[in-house]
Amino acid sequence: MSAIPSTARVVIIGGGVVGVSSLYHLCKAGWTDVVLLEKNELTAGSTWHAAGNVPTFSTSWSLMNMQRYSTELYRGLGAAVDYPMNYHVTGSIRLAHSKERMQEFERAKGMGRYQGMDIDILGPGEIRDKYPFIETHDLKGALYDPNDGDIDPAQLTQALAKGARDMGATILRFTPATGVSRENGEWVVHTEKGDIRCEIVVNAAGYYAQKVGEWFKPYGGRTVPMMVMSHQYILFEEVEEVKQWSTSVGHKLPLLRDVDTSYYLRQEKNGFNLGPYERNCRAHWASPGDPFPDDFSFQLFPDDLERLEYYIEDALARVPLLGKAGLSKVINGPIPYAPDGNPLIGPMPGVANAFEACVFTFGIAQGGGAGKVLAEWITEGATEWDMWSCDPRRFTDYTDTDYCVQKGMEVYGHEYGMHFPWARWPAAPDRRLSAVHDKVKALGGQFGAYNGYERANWYAKPGDDTSWDAAQTWGRSGPWEARIREECEAVRDGVGVLDLPGFSRFHLSGPGAGEWLLGQISGSLPKPGRLSLAYFPDHRGRILTEMSVACNGEDDYTLITAAVAQWHDYEWLAKSLPKGLTLKDRTRDLSTLIVTGPKARDLFAKISDADLSLPWLSHEMWTVAGQKAVLARVSFAGELGWEVHAPVESIPAIYDAVLAEGAKPFGMWALNSLRIEKGYRAWKGDLSTDYSLLEGGLDRFVKFDKPQDFIGKAALLSERQRGAKKRFVTLVVEAGDCDAPYMSTLWHDGKVVGETTSGAWGYRVNKSIALGMLRADLASPGTEIEVEIYGERCRAVVQEDQPLWDPKNERIRA
Repeated sequence: MSAIPSTARVVIIGGGVVGVSSLYHLCKAGWTDVVLLEKNELTAGSTWHAAGNVPTFSTSWSLMNMQRYSTELYRGLGAAVDYPMNYHVTGSIRLAHSKERMQEFERAKGMGRYQGMDIDILGPGEIRDKYPFIETHDLKGALYDPNDGDIDPAQLTQALAKGARDMGATILRFTPATGVSRENGEWVVHTEKGDIRCEIVVNAAGYYAQKVGEWFKPYGGRTVPMMVMSHQYILFEEVEEVKQWSTSVGHKLPLLRDVDTSYYLRQEKNGFNLGPYERNCRAHWASPGDPFPDDFSFQLFPDDLERLEYYIEDALARVPLLGKAGLSKVINGPIPYAPDGNPLIGPMPGVANAFEACVFTFGIAQGGGAGKVLAEWITEGATEWDMWSCDPRRFTDYTDTDYCVQKGMEVYGHEYGMHFPWARWPAAPDRRLSAVHDKVKALGGQFGAYNGYERANWYAKPGDDTSWDAAQTWGRSGPWEARIREECEAVRDGVGVLDLPGFSRFHLSGPGAGEWLLGQISGSLPKPGRLSLAYFPDHRGRILTEMSVACNGEDDYTLITAAVAQWHDYEWLAKSLPKGLTLKDRTRDLSTLIVTGPKARDLFAKISDADLSLPWLSHEMWTVAGQKAVLARVSFAGELGWEVHAPVESIPAIYDAVLAEGAKPFGMWALNSLRIEKGYRAWKGDLSTDYSLLEGGLDRFVKFDKPQDFIGKAALLSERQRGAKKRFVTLVVEAGDCDAPYMSTLWHDGKVVGETTSGAWGYRVNKSIALGMLRADLASPGTEIEVEIYGERCRAVVQEDQPLWDPKNERIRA
């Protein structure tokens, strides 16, 4: 029995590329008292059979950052740690069959250029210059990424392992963790060779992550939201023409991806590697008849080539030379999937001093960046890039096994699918329903999921095309456009009602609650009967979250935040909550209706006993339609209005009464248009840890002179002294058919000068609007810049620092 350390600062469970990369980056950060446990040999799980592709492409800003970092790390890793590695930077070509795909590529090109990558667009005639064996007659073009390529997964993992060992880390192979326990504020990780006491545990167990996650349930954990897919790729024998071409030019063919058909084709030595993501895919270990094995190290599933026939035939037509290659080997192995296809990196929900770095579908491409991010989480408490796209807390307790399997299969079968803003992916709907869901549906509601809660995005009328095909566009035009306009105009001219289940809300109380809360937020607190916005900075002064704070009485507060922020924001509050204070999550107990528009007061006068003369930003308990409810005089739509907060069982009676008095139902897409005209920020778009409060234009919510110190104050003072590099701006854009999506590049005099954080058409002002972050010296009203929207640079003008609609807030205060 080999020696095992009795203590460590961090224990990582899992020896795939992500676990070892996390170990390496912790050591790089100076944390060398780290132990990694692997049940078998390093790479025994998905890393072992991974194809080893290393793309940078993504339409997610954070994932692109992570993958870009991986490519930069891998280029110099072998030399840095003195370990031989086969890393082929071949470039890649992504094929486009449609205008919409080319628009997606143009957006990715803009994001990549902003991150310093030379991503480019190829016309059909240029594709064969880089890939002479391809048929291009039916293509619109392609995206070319010179930094793409492939790497040997085992060599990569061993190189990271050597680097970590050389810095002092301990790697224990053939040492499976068997469980965890908690003693005196520390973790004890159990193995057959002995126990290790540590401060922090990391679940990097790959497709075993759910099994490992169960150990943490007694300490506040949950079932890890994941499933496992069977992924096959096919290796082909050598083809003489490929050998001759590679020899003549001195490098391999670019990696080819036909994303509309759904496969990649890459040169493997002098043959080919074909990897489809088939629609008729298969989940494994997802039913009682197919139980999860105790050990699947270095194992594969049986071949199942019938599933791949269509993709093989398409690849043969695309690259006829493939027909000369004999089949060499089929690899069919397990790949873990989260419900949205992104990994889980960050704090383990509900569990102190535990982290996750698991469920990686593209672990080789993302492994380098994942190690960087995980190490930052552990050593600094925050990450360089906002990583909400991968944060484990983005999923809450609606993600049961059925949900995970359905969504995982959907993501796999559409691995290269375009995520249009108007399309709702159909798998696993109706996880959480509003108390008036059936009525909303009967009224024409077309739903989207928000933390699992079904909310109407828009309301269709009879005859409107609500099909999947109708929503396959980046443009604003579609059957929804006229309906959104009608909904916005109803709110502008009359009164509208939005059913809003799932608002995250917490009740904070106890002696000293207000004093403690003032130390968490940058601003002040409201008085009893009043409410206000509060911003929570992190230690760097960056925007961690935004909450509405309602003061119910002395040291008695209700905190309301975005639906998807439920676990994220609750944990932020709970982790430093002093003894004597009580924090309760009341999200499930209550629901909300937004009733807003110039006739809202008239409506409530008929169905409630409320004092409707109370000012803006006040709240009080009243009787509405015979039900007890809090009326909060606030409106994200920017019109006279109230939020109705009531027990879930009271919502149907209130909703019926509001409809009976003539309120028009409106949806989330109309609300987005209305809020953007007011310059109201949205969480994890305009409000994220990519920006400080001062960059975000939230100066009025930062009270440097309040007597209480608050988190991030020193950083914000320093920033105020030196001046912010970016400033939040509202832009009016001369857009074409499309409004600016998140992270559209801003240009001035041929240089990148910022990015959008959200965009939409404003139906009250009849203009395309974008919110964004712009280089500070350009953030003056009247400055003309350009917004790159799906490859088209559109003129835009910086607006005054005030709402475009009702700039003096006269309507909302009426």
